[in-house]
Amino acid sequence: MKTKMEFYKEHFVGDLSAGLVVFLIALPLCLGISLASGAPLFSGIIAGIVGGIVIGFTSKSSINVSGPAASVALVIFMAIENLGSFEVVLVAIILAGVFQILLGYLRAGTVAYFFPNAMIKGILASIGIILILKQIPHAFGVDGVFEGSESFEQNDGRNTFTELLYTIEHISWGAAIITLVSLITIVLWDRPTLKAKYPFFKFFPSALAVVILAIILNEVVYANFYPELILGEGHLVTLPVAGNITEFFGFFTFPDFQGALRPEVLTIALSITFIASLESLLSTEAGDKLDPYKRRTSTNRELKAQGLGNIVAGLIGGIPVTAVIVRTSANVNAGGRSKTATITHGVIMLLCVAIIPILLNKIPLAALAAVLFVVGYKLTSVSLYKSVFKQGRRQFIPFIVTIVAVMLTDLITGIIIGGSVAVFFILRDNYKNAYMRDKVVTEGDSKVVIRLSEEATFLNKADIMLTLDHIPENTNVVIDGKKSRYIHPDIFEIIMAFKENVAIKNIDLKIIGIDESKMQRHYDLTKG
Repeated sequence: MKTKMEFYKEHFVGDLSAGLVVFLIALPLCLGISLASGAPLFSGIIAGIVGGIVIGFTSKSSINVSGPAASVALVIFMAIENLGSFEVVLVAIILAGVFQILLGYLRAGTVAYFFPNAMIKGILASIGIILILKQIPHAFGVDGVFEGSESFEQNDGRNTFTELLYTIEHISWGAAIITLVSLITIVLWDRPTLKAKYPFFKFFPSALAVVILAIILNEVVYANFYPELILGEGHLVTLPVAGNITEFFGFFTFPDFQGALRPEVLTIALSITFIASLESLLSTEAGDKLDPYKRRTSTNRELKAQGLGNIVAGLIGGIPVTAVIVRTSANVNAGGRSKTATITHGVIMLLCVAIIPILLNKIPLAALAAVLFVVGYKLTSVSLYKSVFKQGRRQFIPFIVTIVAVMLTDLITGIIIGGSVAVFFILRDNYKNAYMRDKVVTEGDSKVVIRLSEEATFLNKADIMLTLDHIPENTNVVIDGKKSRYIHPDIFEIIMAFKENVAIKNIDLKIIGIDESKMQRHYDLTKG
């Protein structure tokens, strides 16, 4: 069994490469979300840096990537209007961070264990679809919508679908060519056979190759041979450029604590706490599903890390920070396997915006749209829909409802609607099987017997998961499902994940009363 240090060394180069990819994706999103928030442009960059470095070091998650989130943008926009000062809003962000730390100590993070898998997968799939739909206009040079926007209604007065119709009438062929070339480059660059034969293609990320190629196309080829195709301001990354170090530090904003006693500040802080915590917990659960090593993150520790991140962000002029599904999934897809990737993306962002902002401002948004297309496709692959459909309607209906709800509203509203539908199915099942029993019996010092209830639903998920996670090494374990009339697929997934890792802790596992072949089929479906 590898030590933690050996694991970090094995994946170090791959994590550096993944961190670079996440930086390229996160940069325009940070800028777009700060614009949508009505905050200073650099505040989104500060949030991205804090999310990478501060939360990267303090979180226990190996793959989560944090930064500014679109879900909090409207709260900040309204707060700036109501309070009349971004400096006072920063106080609310700091208070929200304090509240998140308190929630962590109160163990409120365990609520994440009650998110149904169907809803989590629906969120992942919906984010994938939204990424693709929202990036189509950028791919064709229609860049009026803020990057990172997830809501159905947009800042330009159109919605996700009417924007596509508008794009058809306003295509920029310069952007379209860059997008096409970028997509072809990514597909060829990421071929497994090519990476296996030439290590260079494995460690030099396709996203960076695409960015370099796009800059050359726009700045050299278009500029010298096809000037009518050149992409100018509005179609490129737009970072504030400092003339000197003093001017750079002038981009940072500091809180006005004189307005801290205003009652509106507390209301805004509570709103930020609720939304940021909910998205962070959901993203953490989703990230654990994406993790190839199936590591489980302490959600209480995650709340504390997010709280510290928001305190730091508020102190130096950043908008609120949360764990973000898009960046986390991009991290996993790019080969990120430890927190080195998360921290790397924050460090690169800090260095690049301080040293080479002029070069970053030459990156066409069309090239980044191509990178995000690939991320979106992997989140909403056809195999995911097939696997959830085969699990039955009690999984598929909440899954589809969540997707539709998120697409037609926003992430938080979609979570509430999708979760409500999932809970409806659970309550209906419990009504049909009123007698429930979930009991953990310990016999002796080294034998643990876990007897599943008559109706083992996802409501039992947290207890079973925590019980299995805390079973000590060198223990005999019996999982008894003889009295269970129904076992939810989430429980199957937990048991099978535990079974795959018993050898690491030298645990002797025996499963009785459960059709293991049926359980294996369900588990295989969850993995796509």
